[in-house]
Amino acid sequence: MNVLPQFIDTHAHLDDEQFHADLAGVVQRAADAGIVSVITIATTAPSSAACVNLAARYASLFATVGLQPNQLAQELPTAWDEVVALVTRERVFGVGETGLDRHWDYTPFAQQEDFFARHLHLARQHQLPVVIHCREAEADVLRMLREDFERHGPVRGVMHSFTADLATAEACLAMGLHISFAGMVTYKNAQNLREVASHIPLERLLIETDSPYLAPVPMRGKRDEPAFVVHTASCLATVRGVEPALIAEHTTRNARSLFQLPS
Repeated sequence: MNVLPQFIDTHAHLDDEQFHADLAGVVQRAADAGIVSVITIATTAPSSAACVNLAARYASLFATVGLQPNQLAQELPTAWDEVVALVTRERVFGVGETGLDRHWDYTPFAQQEDFFARHLHLARQHQLPVVIHCREAEADVLRMLREDFERHGPVRGVMHSFTADLATAEACLAMGLHISFAGMVTYKNAQNLREVASHIPLERLLIETDSPYLAPVPMRGKRDEPAFVVHTASCLATVRGVEPALIAEHTTRNARSLFQLPS
């Protein structure tokens, strides 16, 4: 009898309305594909509460709490206090997603920086990993991470859905971070990203879907879901010239260690 490799999807937005009608099926399909755990990632104060509730309902789900940078300007004044109140709840295993974004201009950049610093502090305060979003703001993210690193030491966390260059990846690795790849690494025009992925040490590599967005090949164009993380793992295995089972072994071990997930 063949035993499926075990995978962990370290970044999915299962509170998204696209999953409201069939979440139980999504969770079951993930289990059927060998995905043993999914981290459902918060983006707003209501999303943080929803992720905590989802993790309480499904044994394979674990939650983060946090405010995504593009959502900050629309949050209520109580949003940060709500996140802080939720961070100690059972089945909360990370802080974020947080970070910086210069692609969209929904939130003033100074406000993004303020809340990124708050998340970094909150994560250290509660000994939780931080989940970092970075879009067209690599220099700024590295600047803030270096400030934190120089004050407090290695940064426990993950650069999620990584799309930057090797120099950025190496700078993040040097500060203690993990690097996670999503479906974009499978796209035809992503050869440069696959080249970066081939250089990430196996002990710092993670995989994710970022579902419901950016489904990997051969599911591109469909709603993404955690079961599809196996395709990203397969692509990384091909890039590195190894079996998918080896990618499963390392990324699952890394996810459990970083997020301190129960086995």
